[in-house]
Parts: sequence; C-alpha cells; structure tokens
Amino acid sequence: MIVKHSEGDRFSSKPPAGVIAALVFGPDSGLVRERAERLARSVVADLNDAFLVSELDEAILSADPARLADEAAAISMLGGRRVVRVRGAGNGLANLFAGFLAAPSGDALIVVEAGDLSRTSALRKLFEEAVNAAALGCYADSARDLAQLVRDVMKEHGLAITAEGVEEAVARLGSDRGVSRRELEKLALYARDAGKVAATDVRAIMGDEAEARAEEVCDAAGEGNLPQLDLALSRLWADDISPVAVVRIALSHFQRLAQTRTLVERGEAVEGVLRKLRPPLHFSRQGSFRAQLSRWNVSRLQRALELLFETEELCKTTAIPSEAACGRALFNIASLARMR
Repeated sequence: MIVKHSEGDRFSSKPPAGVIAALVFGPDSGLVRERAERLARSVVADLNDAFLVSELDEAILSADPARLADEAAAISMLGGRRVVRVRGAGNGLANLFAGFLAAPSGDALIVVEAGDLSRTSALRKLFEEAVNAAALGCYADSARDLAQLVRDVMKEHGLAITAEGVEEAVARLGSDRGVSRRELEKLALYARDAGKVAATDVRAIMGDEAEARAEEVCDAAGEGNLPQLDLALSRLWADDISPVAVVRIALSHFQRLAQTRTLVERGEAVEGVLRKLRPPLHFSRQGSFRAQLSRWNVSRLQRALELLFETEELCKTTAIPSEAACGRALFNIASLARMR
C-alpha cells in the first residue's frame, strides 16, 4: 500500500487494522522519526515500555533473521499489543520482510524506519505492493505544509498566531520537520504568557546571534577546518551558549546538507538546488556550503547525523559534560569531512 505524503500524518495516527507493518522513509529524517513514533504510539502509549516495545536494527536482523518473527510473536507479560521498531533499514532486509509479510506471526505492529529510498528500491517496492503493509514517504514540507504546522503547534500550546506571524515563521523554517517543530516549540514557550504570537515574537526568538555563532561552528566542521572549529567553539563556550542548542543547530545544518547532496547525486545542478533552498542561505555562507557539498557524500552525512543524535541524547540523559560531548562530536565530524 502506498500512502500519499499529504495523508501521512492521518495514516500514522490511526493505521488501518489490516496493516501489520509500515515502512517510513524519505529524505526528511525528522519527519521519518515523527511519523514512526506516531505509528508506534497508535498501539503503545509509552514507547519506553520494554515489555511492549522491541528495538531492532539492520545489523541485528542480518545476524539473526529469526529475531523479527520471534519479536512479532512475543506476548507481553502484562498484556496488550506490542510494537517492533526496526531502525536504519535498507535493501538488505528486503528478502527477510518479504518472507515475514507472506507468513506473518503474532499481532505486533512492525514499524520500519529508513532513509531516502529510490522508487526501484527492493524494500520500498515490497511495502508498496503488499496488501498487509504500507509505505509512507517523508519529503520536505511545502510552504503550505509549514504554515499549517505553525498553526497546529501554536494551537497545541493554546496560542493563536497572526497571519504576519505565520508568514514570518514559515520564512525562517527549513526543510526538516523535526528541526521545524523544535523551533516552533521554542517559540511557543517564549510566547506562552501572551496568548497570541505576533511577527515581532517570531523575529525575537527564531534566529539570533547565538545561532549565527553556531553556524560558524557547523561550517568549520563541515569543511574539516580543525583550527577554525576550535576557535569557533571557544567563542561559543565563552558566550555561555547551550551545547544542546549547538547540537540542534548542527543537526539542522547537516540534514540540509544531506538533502542537498542527495539532489546533486541524482543529477540536479548545484546552483539550481541552492536557489531552491528555503530558507535561503545567507550570501556569506554560500561559498562554504558549496565547499562542504564537494567534500561529503550521503553515506558519511548519515554517519554525522547519527553521531549528533547520539550526542543530543548524551547531553540530556547522562552526567557527561555537555560542552565536551558536543565538541568531541563536532571534531569527529570534521575528521569525517577530511576523508576522501
């Protein structure tokens, strides 16, 4: 079953009863994660419940293919339907899922997360053609999608927003749903006592000098410029800027770089792709962004993003000094940029 991009949110909130597995894929990794979690929550309220949620990845299933059927058939000690989440899936799992969908076991919902799969991808075609499975493509939000997202997030927080505020917010949001939602959550927190969000609120909270400083760090890491990265990080820490905020800005930057690099590898002209970026790149960063595009490929950018996601979790859940964790991640990314 193919789920249209415009119907993805509705489908993931309440998948049909006959769907036993769903593949969530696409270049917008933030939206992939959001829809995969929404699918899982349609079955299990608490995704941290180890009795009801099983976490797998391609490496685990490649080493032990029977694990998928075992987890799908497992029965929770406390009762209730289970969810099996498979992260980082690729075409290497196509034959395994073909066998499972032909002869499923148990009643668990299988939620599979993948990157940007081509139309000829074996895994994507399998889920699109199966009668008991679905494929949800996750692509960059259009201006209309972003405007609706702005209104929805404000409404969730009991806030209204002016038409000018919506327009200003859309102009400042990027093409990754996860990053966009985090920016809007920050805006809602800022305006929570006002009851209504105006364009001046958007300008005050979405995009400031701290972000510009963090972008210098991202560009230095993306270019593999170790001395410049060291200097830029020193400036950030001197200004007492949150390491978690820096990691989030870095996530946005490298997600954007990955999306752009994907289009270039598909044959689109670099200049044409850069002109279509929303929000547009500031002229002062365009030279650096072009240089980074020439240094990276999609595979290594995915490794950089995984490292940043892990670092954000470390900063939030452990006693490891956040500045040290953030700096280590960015220097490792800079080392990846220097690889040829």
